[in-house]
Amino acid sequence: MLSKIKSYGLMGIDGFAVSVEVYISAGIPAYDTVGLPDAAVRESKERVRAAIRNSGLEFPMQRITVNLAPADLRKEGSVYDLPVAIGLLAATGQISNTSFADEYLFLGELALDGTVRGVAGILPMVIGAYGQGVRKVIVPAENAAEASYIEGVSVYAAESLRSVVDFLNGKAALTPVPTRKWDRAHISYPMDFADIKGQQGAKRAAEIAVAGGHNLLLVGTPGSGKTMLARSIPSILPELTFEEALEITKIHSVAGTLHGTDGMVSERPFRAPHHSASTASLIGGGQRAMPGEISLAHYGVLFLDEFPEFRKDTLEALRQPMEDGSVTIARAAVRSTYPADFMLVAAMNPCPCGNYGSRIAQCRCTQQQITRYLGRISGPMLDRLDLHVEMSEVGYDDIAARSTGERSEVVRERVNAARRIQTERYKTEGILFNAQLTSRMTARYCALDAQAESLLRKAFASLKLSARAYTRILKVSRTIADLEGSEAIRAHHVAEAVQYRSLESKYWGDTRR
Repeated sequence: MLSKIKSYGLMGIDGFAVSVEVYISAGIPAYDTVGLPDAAVRESKERVRAAIRNSGLEFPMQRITVNLAPADLRKEGSVYDLPVAIGLLAATGQISNTSFADEYLFLGELALDGTVRGVAGILPMVIGAYGQGVRKVIVPAENAAEASYIEGVSVYAAESLRSVVDFLNGKAALTPVPTRKWDRAHISYPMDFADIKGQQGAKRAAEIAVAGGHNLLLVGTPGSGKTMLARSIPSILPELTFEEALEITKIHSVAGTLHGTDGMVSERPFRAPHHSASTASLIGGGQRAMPGEISLAHYGVLFLDEFPEFRKDTLEALRQPMEDGSVTIARAAVRSTYPADFMLVAAMNPCPCGNYGSRIAQCRCTQQQITRYLGRISGPMLDRLDLHVEMSEVGYDDIAARSTGERSEVVRERVNAARRIQTERYKTEGILFNAQLTSRMTARYCALDAQAESLLRKAFASLKLSARAYTRILKVSRTIADLEGSEAIRAHHVAEAVQYRSLESKYWGDTRR
């Protein structure tokens, strides 16, 4: 007695079809699972046995072989419980209608009482299966919401093993979940730009950074508002498109962080790991090569407060993903690639005590201590931070002022306008915003007139800029021009962009390496 059931597996956010083959033969009762199963898959036999019996069905007391094909790809997780159980019941004739095997794809974990539990990664699995011709999927009811956004797929929500069996036998109805249309819900942000007192220059830099997707470094004394400004940035991020939301949701689905959502991410992510975070938690890794903070921040913001306090090797591991927009995690048994196109916002004090350059407090650090502290940020990492902004203490008049600053919704309108310009400009290039420009694209879209070229040449020599810093200045200049609605990059656009690189020589000087 042999049955074949369709299922699906994941390698990163990319999936592959899995055929669950169940063969029952005479002999001493035994249960073997082959096809490179991990521990969770091998343990499924106990969950499947208990679920079948507690659902009022018969578990065969014969020799059972379960093969997960293709046999050369590792199978992970509890997602195969439901298809294995359905395969056993079909092979023993407890499911009389065998035509379902060619129509339906099964995903889900089984509880011992036969309840179908949710699993991680449903959305990328359904998207991948749809691309391979599958049009009907049976998923846990807990995951039905995220799967129902894929138009063209009939999604059936399974509450229990018994309900699925009755449906396949024609004894009960299982109605497809209605296809949902994504509607970006109105989001109420806890912090607004209007709440930030003073710091007009820093707010302007944040607006530029968001408009072009540029990385931002905030340097300032304690209490100057670095963290408050960084946490206000989500309120001016451009509106999320469905395509972006889908890609973000795929990552969060794999990571299992969609709980509490309506099945689809509706706002750009803002991730703020503690400075004690390990390299694996930031970049991604573990035995199953799961996505890290940089991937969970895809199309959003990764905020690293107390920047120099992060381990040096952890910070250096950020460099390649910041350039590539993706990260590949290689382990002995798995190799996964995740998107990681995030905007990095880093905040730091100018010295260990935090008071270097302060107008109201005395710095207690020696020059050697300051040099060592600043030296934790390498030259290559500084090059990848497009805008460097110094924030000093806010004066009494600014704090006590009754008037409020510009609201985030007003700033966001300008950001959205600049992003629309970039979307239209790069519609044939396969990118979305200025920070993604390649060298070839930068030469094409960031051409300077004679005056702007002369200004940048002088800045390059006086500030001792690297080739990467030169390119970053061009991209930031392009964004400043877009915010102004100018197609051409003028000298004053370049001048403002250069201004955001001046801290490098002031604070780091000869410590760059």
